[in-house]
Amino acid sequence: MQRRDFIKSAAAGVAAGAIAAPAIAQSNPTINWRLASSFPKSLDTIFGAAEILAKRVSQLTQGKFNIRTFPGGEIVPALQVLDAVQAGTVEIGHSASYYYFGKDPTFAFDTAIPFGLTSRQQTAWMEQGGGKQLLRDFFREYGVINLLGGNTGCQMGGWFRREVNTPKDLSGLKMRVGGFAGRVMQRLGVVPQQIAGGDIYPALEKGTIDAAEWIGPYDDEKLGFNRVAPNYYSPGWWEAGAQLSFYVSAKDWDKLPKDYQAALEVASYEAHVTMQAMYDARNPTALARLLKEGVKLRYFSKTILDACYKAAHEVFDEESQKNPHFKKIFEPWQRFQRDQNQWSMVAENQIQTYLIGKSR
Repeated sequence: MQRRDFIKSAAAGVAAGAIAAPAIAQSNPTINWRLASSFPKSLDTIFGAAEILAKRVSQLTQGKFNIRTFPGGEIVPALQVLDAVQAGTVEIGHSASYYYFGKDPTFAFDTAIPFGLTSRQQTAWMEQGGGKQLLRDFFREYGVINLLGGNTGCQMGGWFRREVNTPKDLSGLKMRVGGFAGRVMQRLGVVPQQIAGGDIYPALEKGTIDAAEWIGPYDDEKLGFNRVAPNYYSPGWWEAGAQLSFYVSAKDWDKLPKDYQAALEVASYEAHVTMQAMYDARNPTALARLLKEGVKLRYFSKTILDACYKAAHEVFDEESQKNPHFKKIFEPWQRFQRDQNQWSMVAENQIQTYLIGKSR
């Protein structure tokens, strides 16, 4: 009799557990958010990260937490996503933080600063080097929680109507270039322009600008820059590994059930990794197509890179002296970069250099 009672009790416990699990899920609220992106829907790599996030969050919450994605310009202008999240116009945004350089240059650390970290180094700094907490503290002052939102890898140096061989060739050049890079290039006579991705081609076609940088071959081909500017330069020294971010309103974040917060974090990681993988897989074939169509691949000369490097570090020093937010992040960031570059020189760069030589 005791054995039968035990079996009945155990069976009842299993049944109760089976009922409880969906009951817990059903007890969570249904939440519908809107996401404003800075990017056009035509760019399936960079806009696609927001769609990956939304799909995965819905799956992880059994359809209870839904995020509707909107491309740049549909709800708010592409370069006002941070403002929209702060104002409560949308609950979540997807953008590049260096677009908000004008508010505070410290935002650039969340994307890239000139001659900065590679994509792997950036992720390592964020996740294991203290970067996440430093930036979370900074973003909290703006009422925002930042989550990883992708990385493009090292970007190209942009499309130029004419060749640039020396620093003098940059003087007077009107160039679409974002964030910190614009301030650095101003020192070399460049007139920087902050233009959203979807508006670059018309400006380049009409001659409003003389040059423009965007991301890399796959996206640049889609936007058609090769039709109006034949010289394609490398490397994008201002974006060795440009990170994108999701911005969540801190007020809305704090209201979420803990498992919904966890779902957002997990989904953001998936979007982050997937974007990088898509660019790495698609850029080589896109570049091959562009070269076949007559694009002239060029490299910035050492004299240009040296002049830009010098100017960048002058700007870093000046900003550190007057901006405590910037200095607080720059000093540990710089130590982290030095250690990373020393390690890269020992192992990865050695094998990469060897294999590149063999492939040629």
